[in-house]
Amino acid sequence: VRQIWVCPKKILALRGSGSMERRKKQKKERKLTAAEQKRKEMFLEKKAALEAEGFEAHDLTISAVYANVMAVVLALPILLVLWAVFVWKNGHGSISSPMLLVVLVLFFLLIVVHEAIHGLFWSFFAKNKWKSISFGIMWNSLTPYCTCQEELTKGQYAIGGVMPCVLLGIVPAIAAIFLGSLPLFWVGALMILAAGGDLTILWKLFSSSDFKGEVRYLDHPYEAGLVIFERTFSKV
Repeated sequence: VRQIWVCPKKILALRGSGSMERRKKQKKERKLTAAEQKRKEMFLEKKAALEAEGFEAHDLTISAVYANVMAVVLALPILLVLWAVFVWKNGHGSISSPMLLVVLVLFFLLIVVHEAIHGLFWSFFAKNKWKSISFGIMWNSLTPYCTCQEELTKGQYAIGGVMPCVLLGIVPAIAAIFLGSLPLFWVGALMILAAGGDLTILWKLFSSSDFKGEVRYLDHPYEAGLVIFERTFSKV
């Protein structure tokens, strides 16, 4: 699952078929919707099938609370660099109260677009296209999310994960620097912060690079993050 309000944390991948179950017990379970429960059942079936083929599951999910905190840690350096360039070229500028309201309204509207972009790029790589894409909301943390139910390559997963930050955050912020538009800059800045969870998951994905065997990447059906399945031997 790719979340809009989540962020980075590096943890060691848990080995063995029981590792995911132990982590789940450590997390506070939230009540799943009917759609999430259905996706969970499909995920568990696929997980069991992969484990029967000799794969081991490595849980790379993160909690919404941790993601929200770490979003600032990952996104803030990017924002500081962009803000420094904006001020160097255009000065600090100012923004009126009505325009600030417009920025906030745009931000909430773009949250929906953010999730749609995840789905759009992942659907390019999925065999079943949009049929493999689902959307939902974690009501306990008011966190919207998008998830892909098909296995993806590492690169495919990363592209779908980073594109909302690029298209809705970095590109508008850079455009604002050249246009001298402070409102546009803050729209981009807010969307970079909103992508903090995505950046966290991707950082975690690429920092867990000690997998040597056959690897498959599967988005978690209702939690923030993904599960990596690794097979270090061929089933006889």
